Amino acid sequence: MTTRKELVAALHLRYGSATFGERGRILDEFVALTGYHRKHAIRLLRKESGADKATRERSRLYDEAVRQALTVLWEAADRVCGKRLKALVPKLVDAMERHGHLDLDPVVKAKLLQVSAATIDRLLANARAHIDGQRKRRTGVGSAIRRSVPVRTFAEWRDPPPGFFEIDMVEHCGGSKTDGEFVHTLTLTDIASGWTECVAMRVRNQMLVIEGFEKAAADLPFAMLGVDSDNDSAFMNQSVFDYCKGRGLVQTRSRAYKKNDQAWVEQKNGAVVRRLVGYGRLSGVDARNALAQLYASSRLYITVNKTASSIPGVIHCWRRPIQGKRGCGASP
Repeated sequence: MTTRKELVAALHLRYGSATFGERGRILDEFVALTGYHRKHAIRLLRKESGADKATRERSRLYDEAVRQALTVLWEAADRVCGKRLKALVPKLVDAMERHGHLDLDPVVKAKLLQVSAATIDRLLANARAHIDGQRKRRTGVGSAIRRSVPVRTFAEWRDPPPGFFEIDMVEHCGGSKTDGEFVHTLTLTDIASGWTECVAMRVRNQMLVIEGFEKAAADLPFAMLGVDSDNDSAFMNQSVFDYCKGRGLVQTRSRAYKKNDQAWVEQKNGAVVRRLVGYGRLSGVDARNALAQLYASSRLYITVNKTASSIPGVIHCWRRPIQGKRGCGASP
């Protein structure tokens, strides 16, 4: 064993400085003398010679200039993911160069146009780490209001007294949403009785929502105690929050993307608003006034005939439920 170690020590300098062909001949002699397996002999000679496998620097195709240019494009695109940025790069480069926001070397520009989405994510990893996972856009007042308004699910209503309303907005945009202003309907449905009030609004506006609350409260035969809405910015804002707090109204909200939490008002959106008004586009003051007149003429009919309980075989005559009777607006 001592002789083998001495032989390794004697050969390691020759092996380390030899060419590829000479290394093969040295290795053949070493294996013949020691009886070692060839792979084991290679490891021994490399270790002793200091020629152990080291991590070699890859010749990088995308250098620091490409990374910096990608960072600029990424910030301009609101820090989207690599797949989306890959599709945006050609248009972003063209637009930013045209407006003087970017001046790229032709080589760098060519590399930007051919870089893959996975490579984009790797090159931007350090930039993402520096923002600590935070989005570029800061949370505004609406997010703070939303956090301060408690969530109420459909199962948490129990048996509330009259006065707690689910509220929602119906857009009369004529099908798919398009640009422009169109009339909205503010729908308020009482949980206990099913009493439904509809208020026509010329546009979607938080101050008009407050006016709708005032109008509905003036027409109700009982006091308004609370409102439960979705997470729409028309409801989750400082003006509505202060109004509810000032009037002593309990303000709650549903869970995001959980329409079942507002099953009562969602049902009235279809059974009352869409059945009366339809799905056409309404815009302008004249359309709003006509819709308000329609709601004023039909509100008592809606209240008396359409405020049936969602439980089959039960209708509500004001506060007292009558079991087992059908007709007169009873649920099927």
